[in-house]
Amino acid sequence: MIDFTISLSSDPHLPLYERLYRSLSSQIRSGQLSAGQKLPGKRSLAQALAVSVNTVDTAYQLLTAEGYLEVRPKSGFYVLPVPQALPKAGPEEALPRPSLPGGDPLPQPRFDLSTGGVDTSLFPFRTWGRIQKELLYSSPQLLTRGPSQGDEELRAEIAEYLRAYRGVHCRPDQIVIGAGIEYLLGLLAPLLQGPAAVENPGYRRTRTILENNGLACLPVDIDREGLSVRMLAESGAQVAYVTPSHQFPTGLTMPAGRRGELLRWAGEKPGRWIIEDDYDSEFRFDLRPLPSLQGMGGSDGPVIYLTTFSKSLAPSIRIAAMVLPDSLLLPYRQRYSVYSCTVSRFEQQTLCEFIRRGHFSRHLARLRSQYKGRMEALREALNGAFGPELLELEGTHTGLHLLMRLKRGPGEEELAGAARAGGVPLGRLSDYYICRKGKCPARTLVLGYAALPPERINELASALQELWRPLLG
Repeated sequence: MIDFTISLSSDPHLPLYERLYRSLSSQIRSGQLSAGQKLPGKRSLAQALAVSVNTVDTAYQLLTAEGYLEVRPKSGFYVLPVPQALPKAGPEEALPRPSLPGGDPLPQPRFDLSTGGVDTSLFPFRTWGRIQKELLYSSPQLLTRGPSQGDEELRAEIAEYLRAYRGVHCRPDQIVIGAGIEYLLGLLAPLLQGPAAVENPGYRRTRTILENNGLACLPVDIDREGLSVRMLAESGAQVAYVTPSHQFPTGLTMPAGRRGELLRWAGEKPGRWIIEDDYDSEFRFDLRPLPSLQGMGGSDGPVIYLTTFSKSLAPSIRIAAMVLPDSLLLPYRQRYSVYSCTVSRFEQQTLCEFIRRGHFSRHLARLRSQYKGRMEALREALNGAFGPELLELEGTHTGLHLLMRLKRGPGEEELAGAARAGGVPLGRLSDYYICRKGKCPARTLVLGYAALPPERINELASALQELWRPLLG
């Protein structure tokens, strides 16, 4: 049984949905909510906690996206098994640490090489805090409920920014603000008729979110130009989810010709849609990025555009935007007009003023300069440690991660295992393949560098050189 007395008792400064999410995830991890247990319906739990149904729905969707819950059609939300769940004993007990094949525990990671990392020291603390303080004292109306699609002023600033920098054609009323791309995908999926094609390799969480919200997914391979339109046409999909500006995780940029093919595929039959995830297009280090796919298709074309401020500001600032074609606006409003926007109005207005006063463009210029310098230093250090005759780097022109490919040596499982054993947590490209892993290029590893301090880049290269020396001879 859910302990209602603690469900909303965490940090009162957090949004209600996040407090509920944290409480339920804690109960699932501790075993207080057991695998297979059905959670209360959204309306009944909302009534019991005296919160909105939207608050409960958002918490449930986050728990589902992160693998704590599963949705059973016409039945409800059920708890999934959590590996190594804590017993109900005291909180001082710790989860067992991952171990090496011999049973010894893995060392603590020496570097943060995750693809979702950012350098928090680059966050504009002073400017952001000053704007928030101004709003707190001057705008008490922000304590009231705002428009369900997000504050109009922020949507207007985002529309202008997207027009100027990404070639997106939209009006402010076409924009929906939400707490992260995952949440917005959860709203979008029920409006579309599937199945949906997802990139292989690609972002597994996207597939999980779409499927959890009723949209069946089909993996479609990418080639050197991005999603294969031939395989897309053969798949029978009605929706295509793509990351054309910076394919995740390969780093490919879809050329204009392939974008045209994709738009033609969408225009061949009514009800076909393209979901364009433009998650980190701000970070291109050589040339100006191609305009968005949405811009090529037009304001009422077949493209639904998604972007986030998680990379450019911070992952914890859960602000993302979705641009809906006109033909989807009415179905969206009919279904979700009673929902509240899941982003605090104070954060919305802080971002609005941050963009309006020119701080955002200056902040992005600083980030690009910092991350470009970091990428170049990392490329130089890795090439110095292994040499171009052994090492090939891909995806260095854009984004905040790159691919390392060794031209000889053992497989990536052994390479990644040796690195992890030495406290260097590299990802494996094959882990991002949903199927047909045999197509994965051999010995290819994924390295995110945004959270890697510049002064530790040479240390990382030396560590990998030392750890792999016995394997490479």
